[in-house]
Amino acid sequence: MEKLPKYTHENGINYVLVGDYYIPMLTLPEENRPIGRWGRMHQKYLKENRPGYYSSLLLTGKLWTYLADLDEHAQERLDRIAEQMQAAEGVTEELKANDQLEWVRRCNSIRSRAEEIVRAELIYV
Repeated sequence: MEKLPKYTHENGINYVLVGDYYIPMLTLPEENRPIGRWGRMHQKYLKENRPGYYSSLLLTGKLWTYLADLDEHAQERLDRIAEQMQAAEGVTEELKANDQLEWVRRCNSIRSRAEEIVRAELIYV
């Protein structure tokens, strides 16, 4: 019987001989950015509601990059919406200096409404 080579390369994929079978040597691209809160929420949504798309991203190695990009975009969108709402509702540093509790109440209200918008627009779609 002829001796099979330990490693081979076919169709752009490297293979290693394990027993009598060649197993593909797959590696995922390295992504150093964290996926954060919004990325984790979207990942959970994809797993539960869009498993085919989730599997496709996972198998192509694009999932982590996709989630990191989405997390950054969602955080930027949240900050922009909150800033615009504060300007529209008159939540200023002057209000903070005069009535801190009212300023905190309004900021918390704005933040929760902005988070709800981000969830509806970016996370659960």
